[in-house]
Amino acid sequence: MITRKRLAAAVCGALLVTLTGGLLPAAALADSGDEPAAKEPPKVELVLDVSGSMRARDIDGQSRMSAAKQAFNEVLDAVPEEVRLGIRTLGADYPGKDQKRGCKDTRQLYPVGELDRTEAKTAVATLAPTGWTPIGPALLGAADDLEGGNTTRRIVLITDGEDTCAPLDPCEVAREIAAKGINITIDTLGLVPNAKMRAQLMCIAEATGGTYSSVEHKEELSDRVSQLVDRAAEPVVTPVATKGADRCDDAPQLKAGLYTDRETFGQHRWYRVDLLPGQELRASVSVAADRAVNRDYGVLLRASTVHGREMVRGEAAGDGRTDVISTGLRYPKPEIEDADTDKPAAETVCLRVSNSFSAPASVKTSPGLPVELTLDVVDGPDNAADVAFFGLGRGWWLLGLLTLAGFAAGLLWGWITRLRIAVWRTN
Repeated sequence: MITRKRLAAAVCGALLVTLTGGLLPAAALADSGDEPAAKEPPKVELVLDVSGSMRARDIDGQSRMSAAKQAFNEVLDAVPEEVRLGIRTLGADYPGKDQKRGCKDTRQLYPVGELDRTEAKTAVATLAPTGWTPIGPALLGAADDLEGGNTTRRIVLITDGEDTCAPLDPCEVAREIAAKGINITIDTLGLVPNAKMRAQLMCIAEATGGTYSSVEHKEELSDRVSQLVDRAAEPVVTPVATKGADRCDDAPQLKAGLYTDRETFGQHRWYRVDLLPGQELRASVSVAADRAVNRDYGVLLRASTVHGREMVRGEAAGDGRTDVISTGLRYPKPEIEDADTDKPAAETVCLRVSNSFSAPASVKTSPGLPVELTLDVVDGPDNAADVAFFGLGRGWWLLGLLTLAGFAAGLLWGWITRLRIAVWRTN
């Protein structure tokens, strides 16, 4: 899952590759036929901050806690029947000053399962603003609450403050949850946020491909939480967690689909795909900078034979202005003419994903950066020459045309400039 900001960056990368040879058709994943027909019910856990600061009366003239309770009542009335929903609290029970005890103050208020609206509303009604803000421990608890099965999982965190349980950084906790590959998305909602709180909640959301929202009115809170719960019920393409190898011989064998992995700074990850004669492999990769990184970085997607001969590559570079960088490639395997067998042997294509990210010494490099790998195998073009080497295809003609146009424009502008200078001197 990718945030709205990341989605925009990824779309830009996809458009670039499409112009230079084409990328995965949108309907390809839906037609892969590998997904099971029956889907398990999606799971959602609402994590509510009940710390002492929720007493503040700055949301439409009422306390933050009162606004949250009213919003929860409206959300619980509208939860889709197919959603399995639970509620977890943080800071609801311990009012003292012992940080060690305060940072353990998180519990499941209502278990994840079929929703009894009356029971859930009654549980929420008993809450009163009390203690600390242990966001990190609450996220770990929510991830445990959502374990089991193979379905969409979403955590919706509603809080009015920063985590008060350092050094357990909730952003690092979110990265650890994402690195487990259990497909949990964390969405965050900040009640009347300041700049530091906003940065922390955005980091938590982006680490798992979730969203961040600022809330200053009760209606906004109710509407946003309802949207996120509804989104869990929407059919989506769920990425399959995989683990690339350090060399092609040990790489996982992949089919068409969407895959997620983690890659440390400067690492190479290998994957394998089988391709029959007459088929074309289309692959794209996105690497997300989910933490502070140095400027000037790149990502390389390279296809080669099992013997190491490069067949095609795609590469892209960035300078720190985007938190996702994407590239792609196409490789058609020509038909075999006059083949002696009805079942020609498949060719194993080795895919290598590399990155040139680096980070300041203070930034943790573990877990690695999030990687999304998209693969599709389709019928190849009638003429393999339609896809030129390095994945640009007919884009080479466009590149050459643009180069000539730029050269001609430069010459014309130079002549005009010289003419203007000559006229100026004569006057």
